[in-house]
Amino acid sequence: KQNMTLSADIISTVEFNPTGELLATGDKGGRVVVFQREQESKNQPHRRGEYNVYSTFQSHEPEFDYLKSLEIEEKINKIRWLPQQNAAYFLLSTNDKTVKLWKVSERDKRPEGYNLKDEEGRIRDPTTITALRVPVLQPMDLMVEATPRRVFSNAHTYHINSISVNSDYETYMSTDDLRINLWNLEITNRSFNIVDIKPANMEMLTEVITAAEFQPSQCNTFVYSSSKGSIRLCDMRASALCDNHSKLFEEPEDPSNRSFFSEIISSISDVKFSHSGRYLMTRDYLTVKVWDLNMESKPLETYQVHDYLRSKLCSLYENDCIFDKFECVWNGSDSVIMTGSYNNFFRMFDRNTKRDVTLEASRENSKPRAILKPRKVCVGGKRRKDEISVDSLDFSKKILHSAWHPSENIIAVAATNNLYIFQDKVN
Repeated sequence: KQNMTLSADIISTVEFNPTGELLATGDKGGRVVVFQREQESKNQPHRRGEYNVYSTFQSHEPEFDYLKSLEIEEKINKIRWLPQQNAAYFLLSTNDKTVKLWKVSERDKRPEGYNLKDEEGRIRDPTTITALRVPVLQPMDLMVEATPRRVFSNAHTYHINSISVNSDYETYMSTDDLRINLWNLEITNRSFNIVDIKPANMEMLTEVITAAEFQPSQCNTFVYSSSKGSIRLCDMRASALCDNHSKLFEEPEDPSNRSFFSEIISSISDVKFSHSGRYLMTRDYLTVKVWDLNMESKPLETYQVHDYLRSKLCSLYENDCIFDKFECVWNGSDSVIMTGSYNNFFRMFDRNTKRDVTLEASRENSKPRAILKPRKVCVGGKRRKDEISVDSLDFSKKILHSAWHPSENIIAVAATNNLYIFQDKVN
């Protein structure tokens, strides 16, 4: 758990690497912190699962666009890991405009005994060199270095909201409000525009892209979600520009629920493929939906995240909370889904048993190895002792970003500037 207070320290993205051994967070100050999981030791078996800081580096700096007189924030919008191919780790991080490929590697040896330079690195006077030596590698304290290997810039007019690595491990896509670009990880000066929903006349603009992701095993398929509540599945084999979708997933609104806020709360803030590639999960303001890729007409499952806020939409509109973008995640076996709420609550839904639980990530109730108690929100009527009334929820404390370990029941939850890591109770 990290405790910080500055606004630069507000965590803006959380992501496990494909093995779950590393966990990266990005923050508003443009920093990336990588945590590494402790190896199990015989005398302290419970320490397995603790994550400690492995590397911290400044990924992005604030910039200024002189042509548009706009400041470009350094805030990290997304981090995506590449599968590990060798001893080093690679991750992509992006702010509003620029994606960077970082290499995180270890050094525990240093070369010594050069002929042309001394131990401090200064060039030696050639006349003093009388004998040749063979340089040797000497052991040194372990150092973890982060180096930027590629910088992918100048391809987005609008703010980047998501990046997704393709299953061919050769390409990735970056998405802004109106366009999606496809990049090769080796080529920084050129990208291909694969979706462009920008109208010829910007006054005709009715929707924006909110998120996009590649299918986990088919490198030609991806989805993107929109602010109008629809998800489009595209196939890159069909044409170079995927403006015509292959499938459209959209649920018509129940007329009895129609209100002034309907359009705002139907905007999709996150879309995630299941690990199996068979299902899609989408998060809008009040619900999480699971779609079967073979059924476009309606979602397979709909889960109410905080339906008690339906009567509070007016005040949530006034304090801008209605525009909050909550993420959602699958567990490793696609049987449980998790998403955040207010008051530092986060919700878990078991797809098989249909049971759900509300848990809280807060300093008061999270002593190490303490068991989390389920929380309940009371909606009108008489409040029970252990319930929290809707009116006392703190809307400044919100769980927007979270991640689930790819194979174990370990979750990382970002609550403003604190990172909480919870794991399944082990006897």
